[in-house]
Amino acid sequence: MTKKKFGRGAHKCQHCGRYGHVYQIYKLKLCRRCFRELAPKIGFKKYS
Repeated sequence: MTKKKFGRGAHKCQHCGRYGHVYQIYKLKLCRRCFRELAPKIGFKKYS
């Protein structure tokens, strides 16, 4: 089986190691679950 080069499962979360929806904007490389946990520590603010 070859490694995926593009798409949802192509990149790995740097925090937990999951494959799937990984945010690569601003070179974060975090999955959505880890991003929600770490966002306040990184400096992102939630606006509702």
